Amino acid sequence: MIEIIDLVRSFNGQMVLDGVNLTAPKGEITVIIGKSGAGKSVLLKHVMGLLTPDRGRVLVDGVDITRARGRDLQELRRRCSVLFQGGALFDSLNVFDNVAFPLREKTGLGEGEIARRVADRLAQVHLSQDVAGKFPDELSGGMKKRVALARALIQEPEIVLFDEPVTGLDPPMSNTVFHLIAETHQENGYTGLMVSHDIPAVFQVAHRVAMLHLGRIIAWGTPAEIQRHEDPVVQNFLRGEVNFLEA
Repeated sequence: MIEIIDLVRSFNGQMVLDGVNLTAPKGEITVIIGKSGAGKSVLLKHVMGLLTPDRGRVLVDGVDITRARGRDLQELRRRCSVLFQGGALFDSLNVFDNVAFPLREKTGLGEGEIARRVADRLAQVHLSQDVAGKFPDELSGGMKKRVALARALIQEPEIVLFDEPVTGLDPPMSNTVFHLIAETHQENGYTGLMVSHDIPAVFQVAHRVAMLHLGRIIAWGTPAEIQRHEDPVVQNFLRGEVNFLEA
């Protein structure tokens, strides 16, 4: 579904992506891991079409998003959804209106159908209707993440991009959110591309894992294959060894 080919991007002369090659198979969740500052979120922004590479291509279902413009680009984005790192909920809107926002902006659905779909999505992320009238500042961190996930899924996207989906959560709540992502993927069958440094918790949702290091993908495979990988850089990262994190 997503293929990244020889992607290169630098900022002010500093190379961030130095020939990235990666495939995210259709119907699977592919997780990109790597230390902070490795360029994971920059890579995700290229898939969204928010950044243009210095060189290389990003194919979404065979279409090069780096060259798409106007209506073609909008059509590609219509098929995608994003779960942002901080949730990106609108503070001035309650939970119901936050989740309904994409439907009101992008569809001609009536309010009755919108209400039904919002209720279904809130139930899917294990939130009761009592939450619908609350505002983001009345929610816990975990509840905000679940609301953001419901909004990301409200239009039944083919592709969901996850940018550090459990940032700021404690380990038990992180596991809960990862479990919900796995549940919704099983129910909806979307293709997922996620960036995360939450090891080993992220392995519970990953079908494939790719490690980004020094601007390149240095390892790719199933979670089990990554955990057995012979590259010492991969093993040091998985163990959280200080000498690697300070490199």
